[in-house]
Amino acid sequence: MSEVRQRVVVAMSGGVDSSVAASLVVEAGHEAIGVTMNLAGSSSRCCSLDDADDARRVADRLGMRYYVANYRERFRREVMESFADAYLAGSTPIPCVACNQRFKFDYLLERAKVFDAASVATGHYARVDRDPDTGARRLRRAVDLRKDQTYFLFGLSQAQLEAARFPLGAMTKDEVRERARSLGLATADKPESQEICFVPDGDYAAVVEQLRPESIPGDGDIVDAEGRVVGRHRGIHHYTVGQRRGLALAAEHRLYVTALDAARNRVVVGHERQLEAPVARVERVSWIAGSPPAAGTVADVRIRHQHAGAAARLEPGAAATIVHFDAPVRALAPGQAAVFYQGDVVLGGGWIAGAAA
Repeated sequence: MSEVRQRVVVAMSGGVDSSVAASLVVEAGHEAIGVTMNLAGSSSRCCSLDDADDARRVADRLGMRYYVANYRERFRREVMESFADAYLAGSTPIPCVACNQRFKFDYLLERAKVFDAASVATGHYARVDRDPDTGARRLRRAVDLRKDQTYFLFGLSQAQLEAARFPLGAMTKDEVRERARSLGLATADKPESQEICFVPDGDYAAVVEQLRPESIPGDGDIVDAEGRVVGRHRGIHHYTVGQRRGLALAAEHRLYVTALDAARNRVVVGHERQLEAPVARVERVSWIAGSPPAAGTVADVRIRHQHAGAAARLEPGAAATIVHFDAPVRALAPGQAAVFYQGDVVLGGGWIAGAAA
């Protein structure tokens, strides 16, 4: 049975992925409306005005209505400034999670209602289906695991997943580019960025200084685990847990950042083995199903986007979920996400507070 024709808003970043997602919505017989969210301005590597020009050309090629929506003030306040505050507090933030949840699947869904649209489609590599037992929406990893983006989508609610479309979930990147070329889309060979959109050159510290110039604490002590001063640092926003480069310390063995003490403006360093932790405390946990699984549930836990995942037992609680890893994991960085998987299904995820006893 063919799918009922719907009106679908497509989030168009100006890249090849969202362009092909739009083409698949059109091919399925739906009325696609393209929207580019202008988020970080002309310096952004995503959703800038130059990207909007590319998206408009694609929309014209596909016969779609197309609009640009200005969210720059909200994005600066809710994503960019929060990013800077997190670094200054000694955390390592992931702004892409907040961007996806708040902007792609809160604000864009609000705009979709204005168009009387039933759903929002994006160029994410992810899949959504229904649990055969409960009927609830499930978030599943993409077929192309190299491009899978479910790590950034763990915060989506059942209502958001009900309205979400991920047309690229069953495709590989090579297939996406080939399709774009076959359709003559302007973005077919456009390079993609692996960086945070408002940090186009990868200089996180410079962005923090630009956003919060009055809050930069300046240089301070580098100390070991016993509190002995072993050097000086140039500002804790230049460092993250697990970092080795840039310490400029003479020692008998390699030293790594093991903790950031924002209250005392200290960078704590130690041996690589001091980075290993068997237990993690994960706070502000979001469960895809809407409620936590049973205590002792076994899952693979990814503690960074590029992390392959580690086997663990989950102990959900009201304030936090305690994660007991089968083997110690390296460099639990506060502020990063821990995302829980069973096979290719995302159970949920939350924010790493640190190692737990």
